[in-house]
This record gives sequence, C-alpha cells and structure tokens, in this order.
Amino acid sequence: MANLRRALLFTIPRILNSSNQTSVATSTMSSHNIYRPILGSLPCFYSSNQALNIDLSNEESKRRLFNRLLYRSRQRGFLELDLILGRWVEDHIHSMDENGIKALVHVLDLENPDLWKWLTGQGQPPEAVRMNPVFADVQKRVMNNLNSHASPETRATPGQPWVRGWDDFKKGRDGPVVGNQ
Repeated sequence: MANLRRALLFTIPRILNSSNQTSVATSTMSSHNIYRPILGSLPCFYSSNQALNIDLSNEESKRRLFNRLLYRSRQRGFLELDLILGRWVEDHIHSMDENGIKALVHVLDLENPDLWKWLTGQGQPPEAVRMNPVFADVQKRVMNNLNSHASPETRATPGQPWVRGWDDFKKGRDGPVVGNQ
C-alpha cells in the first residue's frame, strides 16, 4: 500500500505537470521540463525515504500533523489495523515528542499484511522494526489482547499457517465447539 501511495504521489503530479507544459515543451523543444518532479506538492511525512520535517513549534502545525497521522492510522484499508493503530495513536499522539512521531511514521509506512503478521506474532519482524518503540508498544498490546481473549485452538504457532476458525475443519455441519465464533 505504501508503494502504491508513493507511486501515485510521484506520478500524478508529473502527469498533470506534463499535460500543462506540453504546449510549452513542444514549442520550445525542451523536453527536460516534462518529467521534472514537483517537490513542493508532497507532504514531508508520507515516506520514511524522505527527510522528516516535523514542526511542533506552534499549535496549528501540531494539530495538522496529529490529525494527519490519526487519519493515516485509522484509514489503512485493513480493518484490524485500522482499529488497533487508530486507537493506539488516539491514546498516545498528544504525549509524543519528535522521535516518537518519527517512529510512528515508520510504523505507518509498513505494508499491512507484513505489519499484521508481525503484530500478531505470526512472523518475525526485521531488527529495525522490532526495535521501534511504537511497534513494540502496539505489539505488546495486541499480544496481551490475543492471550486474554482469543481461544488457543484458533491460533497457530508462530511460523505456521493461520487457523481461521472452526468452520475450516467442520465445514459448517454444526456450531462451534471452540474458537472465536
């Protein structure tokens, strides 16, 4: 999802820029203007590949940044992550400093399937992700929740395929004996 977002953010301004400058480029024969990236049109915290310019100096810039990060955490397109990350960011965003916000942006840049597997313990995250304080806190919350509320029969051991529930085995013949249904 993050790669698609980056591609769209870089491609759409180029297309718009090239369509506006087509007549200028053809008349002057300077094709180097067609593919010039528009640097001022991209927000500075959409990607960890860019240098983060986080301005916490005044209340308006803080409010904008917090609202954008809250929106990104709630609208990932993966319902479970929307709920988990949205709630965590809502609870912690106002107490975060610049380093905490950078760590949060790094977590928000991760791909949904990978992030979900790492948070639920189905896969081992890379060292950089594992050492991220935001990821560690969210993973701790998720694992505590799973251990408290999920039936062990519906969970696979780490590294094994996921068990989706009772219907995979019983094929709907009768109700659940164990599981999260």
